[in-house]
Amino acid sequence: MARYFDVHPDNPQPRIISAVADTIRSGGLVAYPTDSCYALGCGLGNRDGIDRIRSVRHLDDRHHFTLVCQNFAQLGQFVQIDNDVFRAVKAATPGSYTFILPATKEVPRQLLHPKKRTVGVRIPDHVVTQALLADLGEPLVSSTLLLPDEAEPLTQGWEIKERLDHVLDAVVDSGDCGTEPTSVIDFSGDEPEVLRRGAGDLARFE
Repeated sequence: MARYFDVHPDNPQPRIISAVADTIRSGGLVAYPTDSCYALGCGLGNRDGIDRIRSVRHLDDRHHFTLVCQNFAQLGQFVQIDNDVFRAVKAATPGSYTFILPATKEVPRQLLHPKKRTVGVRIPDHVVTQALLADLGEPLVSSTLLLPDEAEPLTQGWEIKERLDHVLDAVVDSGDCGTEPTSVIDFSGDEPEVLRRGAGDLARFE
């Protein structure tokens, strides 16, 4: 049964944030809000958590997981980024974008695209997510909370708790966070490629 955490959207309670972070450190899988929509998240080295995300969403091994990072310095530990890409990504963060980039050796193998050796990274513009990342001190391995055969992600904490109570360890509810997922831009080739049109403004990448 998942624990339900009611978090203030503008002033997240440190005690609650620490309890959620402890759940993640203990190997838990959580549903949490971001600046685009709800996501599933677990710790960086949590192989079981990653498998559970795959199971909930019916994902294959070609799916790009996302490392949700607190800031640009943290992001830079996990991806290789040249000067031109650095400027483009820096200008768009924090925000509703996911960037596909070549991974460093810091990224666990099971998170990598099997052929391209890339990983998704993002820095969210969301008070509660930022507080959680600050407490954790490392990225969250994440994937949009979009269930199989459904057109839109789940957006209400109570509904997530009701429907996924048996597969999650915690649900973080700080109110509605929208239904549109991030825009996804692949920087692993010679030119940026938009893989998904979502919440972020794509004019700067096209």
